[in-house]
Amino acid sequence: MCYDRQKNALINHILQKNEDYQSIIIFASTRKKVGELKSALSKRNYDVEAVSSDLEQKEREAVLAKFKAKKIKIIVSTDVLSRGIDIKDINLVVNYGAPRDAEEYIHRIGRTARAGNNGHAITLVNEEDMYNFAGIENLMEKEVPKIALPEALGDAPTWNPKKSKKRKNYSGKKHYGNKSKGKRNNSKGNNKKK
Repeated sequence: MCYDRQKNALINHILQKNEDYQSIIIFASTRKKVGELKSALSKRNYDVEAVSSDLEQKEREAVLAKFKAKKIKIIVSTDVLSRGIDIKDINLVVNYGAPRDAEEYIHRIGRTARAGNNGHAITLVNEEDMYNFAGIENLMEKEVPKIALPEALGDAPTWNPKKSKKRKNYSGKKHYGNKSKGKRNNSKGNNKKK
């Protein structure tokens, strides 16, 4: 559990804590976020490359070849790498945010701990991701342990997936689910709003 403003510092903490890991994939949901995260990690002198649909297939394959050969330690990627890649010995998968789709979560974390090897998966869940992440847990029929945020990063949001169901619409107003603003009165056979 963390706030968005804490995510980059938390990624850095995770990477420093696991310096012996040689193969790490960090999944982000957008190409923009992939680019930003790759840039932030490069500034901290990590061996990192980015993979997204912005790259041609040959470019993606070149990055994967470097990753397999241990010439780079970290790949930041969209879901383009969550399926269909065969790379053994991935030590760590980090979800920069919770995927909206439970199936995508399974594919992402399935990149690690393959073929009898050990591996870890960590998902950074902000207050808006809680509802989706609770859905992922329901699909898996398993609660994912919530790890305490390092003290140096400050307070974390409290796990409350029901509260996170509130979200803002295009006007910035909070609303619940897909409920319409007006109710229809069908008792008299008309469809006028009350």
